[in-house]
Formats: sequence, structure tokens, C-alpha cells
Amino acid sequence: MAAKMDLLLLHAPSVYDFRREAILYGPVSDLIPSGPIFEMYPIGFSTMAEYLERHGFRVRIVNLAARMLQDDGFDVPAFLSRMRPAAFGIDLHWLPHAHGSLAVAELLKGLHPDIPIIFGGISSSYYQRELLQYPYVDYVVRGDSTEEPLRQLLQALRDGDDLAAIPNLSWRQDGQVRANPLSWVPENLDSIVLDYRQLLRSVPRYMDLRSALPFDRWMDYPITAALSVRGCTRPCLTCGGSAYGYRQVCGRARPAFRSPEVLAQDLAAVRRFNNGPIFILGDLQQAGEDYAYRFLEAAERLRIGGEVIVELFSPAPAEFLRRVGRVFPGFVLEISLESHDPRVRRAFGKHYDNEPVEATLEAALEAGAGRLDVFFMIGLPEQDPASVLDTAAYAGELLQRYGGDGRLYPFISPLAPFLDPGSRAFEEPDQHGYQIRFHTLEQHRQALLGPTWLQTLNYATRWLSREQIVQVSYEAGRRFNRLKLQHGLVDSALAREVAERIDRAEAMVERVSRLWEAGDREAIRALKPQIDRLSISTVCEKSELDLPGRGLNWLGAAWAYLRYACQDLLGS
Repeated sequence: MAAKMDLLLLHAPSVYDFRREAILYGPVSDLIPSGPIFEMYPIGFSTMAEYLERHGFRVRIVNLAARMLQDDGFDVPAFLSRMRPAAFGIDLHWLPHAHGSLAVAELLKGLHPDIPIIFGGISSSYYQRELLQYPYVDYVVRGDSTEEPLRQLLQALRDGDDLAAIPNLSWRQDGQVRANPLSWVPENLDSIVLDYRQLLRSVPRYMDLRSALPFDRWMDYPITAALSVRGCTRPCLTCGGSAYGYRQVCGRARPAFRSPEVLAQDLAAVRRFNNGPIFILGDLQQAGEDYAYRFLEAAERLRIGGEVIVELFSPAPAEFLRRVGRVFPGFVLEISLESHDPRVRRAFGKHYDNEPVEATLEAALEAGAGRLDVFFMIGLPEQDPASVLDTAAYAGELLQRYGGDGRLYPFISPLAPFLDPGSRAFEEPDQHGYQIRFHTLEQHRQALLGPTWLQTLNYATRWLSREQIVQVSYEAGRRFNRLKLQHGLVDSALAREVAERIDRAEAMVERVSRLWEAGDREAIRALKPQIDRLSISTVCEKSELDLPGRGLNWLGAAWAYLRYACQDLLGS
């Protein structure tokens, strides 16, 4: 390597042995850009890398999951044996990475026993003490804003300083877990930068584009995100990223927002090298009307073009949507209603009726939205099988009223594979009608090796057994698929393909479950080629979520590449 690396950030697949194991993941990733091994690394990798580089540390991001997915012959141990940074960093943000992240840590400790291994992320924060029982995990940096604590840790490791003063740090000392106070909880996000040009910087430095890609198909669909907030104002029952979850796990009493003017500049910076969709993470209304309109004024001055995705956590005023439409012509609006039934929605933590939602959809269409994505969920409190199917009927009503020109897209998926630790439903299951099967990190780690998503699910509800969650998810998928065909959102060939895939996937769950109960692991492994084909785009085609963006701005990307190559060459 040309220069000493201070930190190598590694993103592991959900299950490390996914290339060998036969696992029917189910519709756990149909509605996100990455696949069922969750190969998209967290955006915190980008903010940490930029922050540390700005403070004099050299950082590299390697998306192991994407590399393993792209190349069956990619030799992970051989690749990692060549890496000799001062420290390794591994994310365990969401719990579906419990198996892969720990497997990679164990591998690294065998290859490089003297190099420290640092974990971070919401799930790492929740399970900090259990994590440090594994001999191959040395440090856990807790909380949602680890840039500065991580800088202090790297500095202390470099200089041999005492660790006791580093905020948010947990580590082992004399065989005991030490947990410093969770005191680094910034009130705003203005000290960090979500700069995707860091990806471009790594290419000339390490001559390795594939390892830096955010997810497997990013070159074909280069979607990026703009971070408006850490934390949340909403009390959604099952979400570890809810207001309750952030307070319990990250010590965050209130959200930290990015300055609206700086947020607009973030979008403009992306547009200099990427014409693909930009997703503004977080409802702009969370910080209040003044924040939202200041952002829109700044974005209007900067003339940010291309597809921009705006999300809502609750209904929005027509004037706000008109302003969004003026600033971002053809914008995409995403809103999760969870259920058609306000009673179910309220039990989940969303306290609004259908009328204001429908008024919001109508106002967004009038404001020129190019597309409206409406999401529903399975596995909610007060939701039984009939309620799920009634949600499908309601989606049909919405399409009948607002889907005449093909701009409204409804989607439904199960809450899977895990109910989030740190969420109110996980912490108070009896009170909210949930039965939790796995509580510890190790239990979740082992559950990820289950042969189908039926065995991996970590919960049932008073109204839906695990078997019913699986069955009604497939049936709801069929009904949504028929609705999309009826309203011209998919053609007959695609609708037929999705319908056949749902049928095969449902039958495969039953078949594999029987083999699992009989203890016939070899028969399950023999089905791996079929199982793999049924684990992507199960209840809908993943490409239904894609927007017709123009892709990368190759001239801007090339200019950034050359600039960073020259900077590294000159040592600046």
C-alpha cells in the first residue's frame, strides 16, 4: 500500500456464508435498493470517513458484502490478509448483520491478532456488553454520532493515551467491560459532511472501485441520500430508529438536524458528479415549518435538478407540497401509511386518519409530483389476516381515485426478519401484543442461519402467528400484483412472472421447513440454486422502485477523480 491506513471500514453481508448456505430470505429486501444480504453500507461510513480524513486520518471503505455478491470467487481471507490498517471498523447498525459482522471480526482477529477491531451502529450500541464478550471485538463506539469519539479513539490508540475520557466508548479492561458515559450527543449535524466524493477519492488511491460501491447495482442505479436529521420525533412502535429507540439506545432526547442551507448545499454537491435520484432522509417537516421553507428557498437558489425523493412521516399541507413541486419539478413523494385502518395505525404510533392522507396524495399530484410511493406493512399491532387483505382492497381504492395517470405506486411488505431491539415493542412486548422469540445478540446471530424467513422471524403477534405472517405476506403480494396489472403499472409478462415467483416461494417455504424439521440439511443445500432465485423480488419486482434517472455525471466524476488523484500524489 502506498500509505499507512489508519482505519479500514468493512461492511459485511447479513450472513457471511451466504454463497454456501441455502437460505430462503423471503421478501425482506424487496422495497430497498440492496438485496437480501443487505449489501448497502450505512451512510455513517461516508460521514465518518470524511470527518476522519479532515482531521488527518487515512480511511478506506470496503464493501465486503458487495464484493462477495459480485464475484463468487472473491477470496475474503486472502483479501483481508493483505490489509494492515491501524484499526478495523465494522458496522452492526441494523441487526440483520449480526452473523456477518461477527464472522468477519473473528476472521480478522485470526489474521491480525494485534490490530484492534471497533464496532459501531445502533445494534452495536444496544448490545455493547454482549459484543465485548466475544474475544474478537475490542471496542464499541456507541450512539448515532460516532465521528468525534472515533477520532479520539484512533488518536488514543496512536499515542497510547488513556481511554477513560473518550465519550461513548465501551471496551474491556482487566477482563471487565468498561462503558464510558454516552455524553457525545451533538445537538446539530453541522460538523459532519455526507460527501459521496469520498467514494471517488478512494478509487485512485486504492485502484479499487468495486470495493467502494455503496451497494451491488449502484453503478446502474446511482441513488444517493441527503441526511437532514439524526433521531426522530415519531413514536413508531417497532422501529429502533424511533424517538423512543434513539432515547433508549443513543441517549438522544431530541433530533439533531442539519442546517437547512447546508442540506441544500449537500444536494448541490451530489449533482456535480451524479444525476441519479437523491433521497432526502427524514421528513422536512419534523423541524418545523421555518426549517422546511428555509431549505426549499436555499434549494431553489441552487437550482438542483434531477429526481429528488421527499419522504413524509405524516400528512402535509397543500402549500408545502406546492412549494416542493416548484423547487423540485417532478419530485417523488414517499409515505408509509402502514395500514388502511386508522385503529391499527394509531396502535403503531401514527395518529392520523385516512382523510388527511388522501388530501395529501391529491395535493401532491396537483403540485406536479412525478410519482407517489405509498407503503404498507404486515406485522402490526391489532392487525389480523383479514386486516392485511383489507389493506390490499384499500390500495385498490387509492389507485381507482388517484392512479389514473400511473403516478401512484402502492407497496406492501412484512416487518422482517427482526423486530428492532430498542423499539418499544421489543422492550414492552406484552403491553403491545408481541411475543419475542430471540432476545440476545447470539440468539439473533444463530437465527439468521435458519433455512427460511419463517424460522428467522424473531416475533409473532397476538393477532398473527409467524406462519400467518408468511402466508398473508404472499397473499397480499398476489393482490397488489394484480392491482398493478389492472392499473397499468406493470405489464402482463412481469405480472405473470411475479405471480409465479410468489407461488414458488410460498411452496418452497413449506418444502424447506419440512426438510428442516426432519433434519435433512443436505436436501436443503441441494435446493440452493432454486432458493437463491426466489429470494429477490418476491412480492414485487425490485425494479418497480427505480426511477428513470440519468445516472452518473461522468464529466464531473472524472474531474473529481483527477483532483483527488493529484491531491494524494502531492500529499495534500
